[in-house]
Amino acid sequence: MIQIPKRSYRSADCSVVQSQGVQHVYVAALPRAGTDLAEQLRDALATVRAVMDEGGTRGSIVRQAVFVSDVQHIGECRRLIEEFYGRQMPATTYVPQAPCQNKLVAIEAFGIGQSGEPVQIDRRSDQLVITRHNGVAWCHCSDVTTGNQNGSLHSGALAAFSRMAGMLEDAGFSFSQVVRTWLYLGDIVGSEGSRQRYQELNRARADFYADVPFPGNHAGTLGADHAFYPASTGIGARGNGLAMSCMALVSQRDDLLVTALENPNQISAPAYDSRYSPSSPRFSRAMAVVTDAAATVFVSGTASITEAQSRHADHLGRQTHQTLDNIEALIGPENFARHGIRGTGATLADLAHIRVYVKHAADYEKVLAICRRRVGQLPAVYAVADICRPELLVEIEGVAYAARSSVC
Repeated sequence: MIQIPKRSYRSADCSVVQSQGVQHVYVAALPRAGTDLAEQLRDALATVRAVMDEGGTRGSIVRQAVFVSDVQHIGECRRLIEEFYGRQMPATTYVPQAPCQNKLVAIEAFGIGQSGEPVQIDRRSDQLVITRHNGVAWCHCSDVTTGNQNGSLHSGALAAFSRMAGMLEDAGFSFSQVVRTWLYLGDIVGSEGSRQRYQELNRARADFYADVPFPGNHAGTLGADHAFYPASTGIGARGNGLAMSCMALVSQRDDLLVTALENPNQISAPAYDSRYSPSSPRFSRAMAVVTDAAATVFVSGTASITEAQSRHADHLGRQTHQTLDNIEALIGPENFARHGIRGTGATLADLAHIRVYVKHAADYEKVLAICRRRVGQLPAVYAVADICRPELLVEIEGVAYAARSSVC
């Protein structure tokens, strides 16, 4: 049974998803008070805590992304957050992107709570938290960074991927079990030598993934060009560094299927030709975790692209609608059936949260209005960031939940 009641609590939008006896809680907290960083951060953290303590979720935050308007503020944020959480520290990534609405900081938090099925939370550090429930272990690995780049981006990214793989292995997971990654790259559309920095990141990712034994498409219906890679967001950030985070899972459940989803409107990113990137981007449009009862869909960063081409250059409204159209097609029942999975699928109304990146802060109100009309009121962080192609103005990611009916 899947239920997604969405509500507002103070200044935070909150979704509580009841799935197989476990609560999944998504909170987006934007400060409503305070003039300096410390005041705004404490206000946002208090909102997250109030939602968890008083919102009837009986849960605990296990992963969060903290959006900071200035790279120089990350140290202070880290100190205040560690002081706030103490031993209950979630896996935390500090994202140097300015929140919209002229705030210094914003928080997107994911929590999990027990409403029937036992839940275990193993907090290894502020970079790694493991949860276990319903026969599945999830590893949340956060904030693997290169700092500001002095050497090449390619070598720095390879080193960061290797450190992340080491953290996963120490926790009993492997990189081949990763289902979702986030890559925040400073000056993403800038140049490094003769190439765009995003292209160099793609080259490093392709080189690292070449040695990772990803399991392949479990549904096995789309042919050899349907590559199995984690869902991902590769997005711009302030500064010149690179920060990564990921989620991995391991399960012995007989009814659990993990599969990559591609979009019927788009060419698979790994199949892009060299005019977009000499090493094509190694990610899937979404990753679906499907059981006999339900499906959870991790939607990659999605923009106004059909086939492999950018659409509606410099037209913000059309780009936003096309982006949402792409997500709608990706998570829908017809696309699940196309991948050999019947009896499930989602709509935009089944999104539990979204994260929206806008290239220009002045575009926030218009993008917000379109998203509210199309997806309704739900947890959403809006942040200012360059998209991987200069002509793109908006990118959206999210998570959707859907029930699964019995199929003959």
